Amino acid sequence: MLRLKNAALAVSVVVCALMGETRAAPPAAIVTPLMTKPLDDYPGKEALMITVVYPPGAVDPVHRHNAHAFVYVLEGSIVMQVKGGKEVTLTPGQTFYEGPNDIHTVGRNASQTQPAKFIVLLLKDKGAPVLVPEK
Repeated sequence: MLRLKNAALAVSVVVCALMGETRAAPPAAIVTPLMTKPLDDYPGKEALMITVVYPPGAVDPVHRHNAHAFVYVLEGSIVMQVKGGKEVTLTPGQTFYEGPNDIHTVGRNASQTQPAKFIVLLLKDKGAPVLVPEK
């Protein structure tokens, strides 16, 4: 009986330790729409301009935009990559492009201590979501 109690205690200690090991999810990006403009010369299309702030340590999930996405870094440093492409680290004044068929495999703040901010111009179908998670 004592062995059973000791085994139960040991299991409880391990479970509690493992539960304590769970880490909080990285902070989410903060997306702010700046403007949306229908593109009358391209029926069914619109331009959407947003700012994105990555808090320190922020990481995006793998996703796609189903749009032409033009990125311009304002502050900090970000890491970007599309499937089949090279991972790049961008600093203020640098740009990045994603096509409508690209899968965005890496999007994160390069810093664990400083925020990063960038502008994204999306040319997309009118009313389409900004981001579509990939499985």
